[in-house]
Amino acid sequence: MTTPTSLKVTIGDLLDRQAEQFGDGDALVHVDWDVRYTYREFQAECDRVARGLMALGINKGDHVGVWATNYPEWVVAQFATAKIGAVMVTVNPAYRTHELEYLLRQSDAVALVLIGSFRTSDYVAMLNQVAPELARAAPGQLHCEKLPHLRHVIFVHPYDADGGTGGECPPGMFSWGDMRARGEEISPSVLARRQQECHPDDVICIMYTSGTTGNPKGVMLTHHNLVANATYVVDGLGFTEQDRLCIPVPFYHCFGSSISTLGCVTRGAAMVVPSEYFDPGKALVAVEKERCTALHGVPTMFIAELEHPDFDQFDLASLRTGMMAGSPCPIEVMRQVIDRMGAGEMTVGYGLTEASPVITLTSSGDTIERRVSTVGPAIPHVEVKIADPETGETMPTGQQGELCARSFMNMKGYYKMPEATEAAIDDEGWLHTGDLATVDADGYYKITGRLKDMIIRGGENVYPREIEEFLYTNPKVADVQVIGVPDRRFGEEIMAWVLLKAGQDATEEEIKEFCRGKIAHYKVPRYVKFVSEFPMTVTGKIQKFVMRETSIGELQLEEAGSETA
Repeated sequence: MTTPTSLKVTIGDLLDRQAEQFGDGDALVHVDWDVRYTYREFQAECDRVARGLMALGINKGDHVGVWATNYPEWVVAQFATAKIGAVMVTVNPAYRTHELEYLLRQSDAVALVLIGSFRTSDYVAMLNQVAPELARAAPGQLHCEKLPHLRHVIFVHPYDADGGTGGECPPGMFSWGDMRARGEEISPSVLARRQQECHPDDVICIMYTSGTTGNPKGVMLTHHNLVANATYVVDGLGFTEQDRLCIPVPFYHCFGSSISTLGCVTRGAAMVVPSEYFDPGKALVAVEKERCTALHGVPTMFIAELEHPDFDQFDLASLRTGMMAGSPCPIEVMRQVIDRMGAGEMTVGYGLTEASPVITLTSSGDTIERRVSTVGPAIPHVEVKIADPETGETMPTGQQGELCARSFMNMKGYYKMPEATEAAIDDEGWLHTGDLATVDADGYYKITGRLKDMIIRGGENVYPREIEEFLYTNPKVADVQVIGVPDRRFGEEIMAWVLLKAGQDATEEEIKEFCRGKIAHYKVPRYVKFVSEFPMTVTGKIQKFVMRETSIGELQLEEAGSETA
């Protein structure tokens, strides 16, 4: 499958092209810390950092980890590494020592950029636990038994209330400022030659998937993968250089760094970052203050923004579009985003990291019903089929099966995991998503669940998404997640975790009664648990396996689980 030659470009060349065309326009704005770059300034900063990394000895193809929340330096590092052909390895801000050690070792990272701490995570202390040799090493001279490739650690100083940085650099590390200053040792012409050595089909990023079982897998993505996918998505949103995107989603995930930051650069639009972490109030402040025309987020973020006690006090009149993705979109939430936020062209996207990431996307021209009930048709240059999970045969229209995708935007593979790569992408090039879906006669896809989320109760296949959508129609329910738990009699039973709207009360029996007579009896939850939040990753993905484990313990179902396994 071919692609337009205009998208066959490296990320570094793309930035240079946009800086020349949109030099005076806003490129990156961090609202909380009052940091602001025009495209010309952003390009210059990325060049300085790129030269600084070269001065440290970072070569083309070297792997550079970035372990941070939504700092301006994260975005600079994204484009600076791309300019020198280094491979950026994104590190989940929620990782602890075991996960950090695994990722740095498995990725063969030669350098790590990190911040000091975030909430209960002391990144410096954790890195020193994993690499105790760091405290005694000279900067750039780390020799760690557990991490034989890691040499350089670069520390990003925290911002104070006024947006300034300062403080001491921990032992064994370069400060971001020192690394940046060393860029004077490398001439612009040397950087230009390095940038010319980069090819659009080079792997430029490794993103680790947060799988529910087993160790995370490093998804290898190229310049071409990412630029093309980001372009198709923002074109679907009608982006131009006049747009200003509010980005409350985390950068380490493909939604934040691929679709959001890179997506803006493909059209010369402004990247507006509310704060270093998701805060619904700060996101609303950013939209109002910076007159954002678009807003990205996962459903849980939009719910939090809509439920903010001061929501009605914010002027969101500038909002036009945006994208909701990461997990299925509740119908009622989407209606409120359109009606209350005024984002009449809000879209819904579906994808996964392995696809760079978007596979399908609704458009502003779709009816509201289409936008709230489907995830849209395939984006340009992506083939999609609904396959029988057992036989692989294509299912007829309207029949449920596994959604599979094929395109040049599929990953190059999982880093150093050939068997896992073969399991994910078959001999015909189809990426198996593990998600269940249907497609209608017009080519619009609807996600109905996950293969492993399916509940089998007494021989009946039950798909949690169907029950969740029904419970969203209860006026007291703000959000709900449905899981299966072990049961001696039926094999599995239905359990609903329910988050009520502010000021509402309900009983377990009330929720069950709401279901009776309206959905099949075997779909009525046997158990109901009222919660104030759901266990989730930092990207807003609900961790149903954690919910299941918690529920088994609380309901003392371990014995039932062993008998029905």
